[in-house]
Amino acid sequence: MTLSRKQFLTLASAAALVRPGRLHAQAPATIMSRIKYATLGAPDLDALEQAYTKWLGHTVVERSTVSETMAKSWGTPKMAGRPFVLMRPMTGENVMIRAVETDAVPGYKPMTTLGWNAFEIIVNDPDDLHERLTDGSPFVHIGGPANLGGGSTIRAAQYIGPAGEILYFNSETGDREKSNLPLPGEDVGRTNIVILASKDLDETMPVYRKAFGLGQGFVMPSANHLVAEAQGLGDDAKFRLGFITLRERGNAIHFDEYTDGSAPRQTADGMLPQACAMVSFNVDNLDAVDADFVSEPITEYGGMRSAVFKGPAGELTELIEADR
Repeated sequence: MTLSRKQFLTLASAAALVRPGRLHAQAPATIMSRIKYATLGAPDLDALEQAYTKWLGHTVVERSTVSETMAKSWGTPKMAGRPFVLMRPMTGENVMIRAVETDAVPGYKPMTTLGWNAFEIIVNDPDDLHERLTDGSPFVHIGGPANLGGGSTIRAAQYIGPAGEILYFNSETGDREKSNLPLPGEDVGRTNIVILASKDLDETMPVYRKAFGLGQGFVMPSANHLVAEAQGLGDDAKFRLGFITLRERGNAIHFDEYTDGSAPRQTADGMLPQACAMVSFNVDNLDAVDADFVSEPITEYGGMRSAVFKGPAGELTELIEADR
């Protein structure tokens, strides 16, 4: 059986409808707790900042430059000295968007290369947000708003942001207390799901399970019309999609398996990728992580240790040690 992307996401949501204490009751070894930062590589940092503050209600909480220590930790030495902004959602939560100035990649096209490809953000009303974003915003509409299908009460709209990043704006329109989606709190909340494109889910997903003690998750065939259109494939193109939840409610990694023709993400030499560049997660203990880091852990986050590993799809995944 082949599912549409909407049907797949409906099943993924249904599988996570148990309250978090019960959901992970049999997985006490899980050390990855939540998403902390969604990092965007922005060729035009000012334009991206204005888009997120004006249209999504984010607030800049820090402006700075990437230190040499941080750039080395990321494995991107030429990012040293590049400006960045850290933006908090209007809810005030400390799960943030970090936008860093990087060089543009000629010919970059979203949803055609491997690595981090999309960030999903919880919102209160995707229809209301869609109406506002289509009234002169720099966000380009590519799908929705629509319920995920199969009787799901989850509703979503999809956009391309100023740096070429794909954003999914999701909302639970049913009983929010029973849903595993986080409560939005305001019109636009935090990043709650990140999407990783890989050539082989059977290679990629076990890496995350093993490194962080995550649950098995699941994989299903699906029709992914947005990806098929971006890659110039027909409507009958089939993909495999995977889903693994993290320890804290409303945090998950979504995996897309791209076709054999998909290439690794191209980057400017020594720099972060354009668009969805990196994802940072909180982990309980770096020493318990079963992965090879780009460099030795550093303490640039207020004394908390952090390190980065490069995953099977070439993705940069940052781990920040925090007792949750």
